[in-house]
This record gives sequence, C-alpha cells and structure tokens, in this order.
Amino acid sequence: MNNSWNKVIYKIWSPIYDKIFNSYLFLNARRRIFEEISFNSRERVLFVGVGTGADLELIKHFDLEITAIDLSTDMLKKAMEKYENTSITFLEMDAQNMEFNNESFDYIVGSLVLSVVPDANKCFQEMIRVLKQDGKIIIFDKFISKNKQLSLPKKLLRPFIRVLGTDIGLRFEDLYRRHDKNLKIVEDQSIMMNGMYRKIIICK
Repeated sequence: MNNSWNKVIYKIWSPIYDKIFNSYLFLNARRRIFEEISFNSRERVLFVGVGTGADLELIKHFDLEITAIDLSTDMLKKAMEKYENTSITFLEMDAQNMEFNNESFDYIVGSLVLSVVPDANKCFQEMIRVLKQDGKIIIFDKFISKNKQLSLPKKLLRPFIRVLGTDIGLRFEDLYRRHDKNLKIVEDQSIMMNGMYRKIIICK
C-alpha cells in the first residue's frame, strides 16, 4: 500500500463505504467504542482518518473543538457534506506526517486507520506526538489476535486484501512495544470477530 494507491482505492470505496462500514456489525462496534467515553467541554479532539465521518455521529460534538483529517479527498468530501453546518474543522492531511504542533490534542481517535496507512508505526508515532500529556488515544481497528500467528489462509489473502486498501496482518503489540515506556494501555477489549477487531484506549 502507498498513499497514491490509497487515494485511488478510497475514491472507489467512498460511494459505498457507509453501507458496509457504518451499518450492522460495524455500526454496533462503533457505538461500543464511544458508549463509555465522556468528553469534557472545549476539549480538543482529533479524528485521524475520519473517512466519511462515521464516528462523528456517535458523539456530542457541539461543545468540543474537533479536527478531522483524511488523505482521501473523496472520503473527506462525504464527511464534510454530512457536517457542513457544524464547527468541525476538516483537513486533507497525511496521518503519517501531520501538520500539527506537538501536544495539540486532548483526545485522538483512530478508527480503521492504522491498518490502512502504508506505515502504521509512523502514523502511531504521529498520534503520540500530537497528543497532550495525560491525553488519550482511542483506537478501533483490526489486528492479529494476541499471542497468535497469522493463519495460512490469511497469509495467502493478505496481499490481495492490501490491494483493497487495508492490512489484515498488523499486530498492535509490535507497534506499542516501541513506545510503551511513555504510554499506558487503560483498556483493550475485543469488539467483534473473535478479537480481530479491538477497542484500545491508551493514556500518555
């Protein structure tokens, strides 16, 4: 995967994305991600890889300072159309090279983005960099199950699925291990598909 290809594939995905990834199982999963999250008034929240804005409808955003970024112009356009009468700031931006100062946000939300970007470690590093001290990162994504190896069928499918714009072979523990001295996992739970999709909350 690379940024150029991701722009192409998510241009294709954009008209149907919500029908697949914001309905049924995925909608229920997204609801579970945010059901116990309590944002405080005026907190600064960054949505990394906001896509069509599927997560935005699940939070009360009228008293928050929300910034939402995505590399795909077409996906971002869908989100902007949904929330054109809000104070949300939408920016076309690479999650692996964010144009924000260090420690800019109280919360960072990354839904189905680490498994999409070409370099998940760079994206995760950037999330950490722009997060304030004592801030939290909320992750909803698919990872290899803990203490398991990628199955042979998934190994065979992985290159083809990457062409569709996502990676089924990412291990969260490998990302976290590089930064665990500065971070703390406060929640890590299975959300769907027997632990393949997880909700992870990290405190800096």
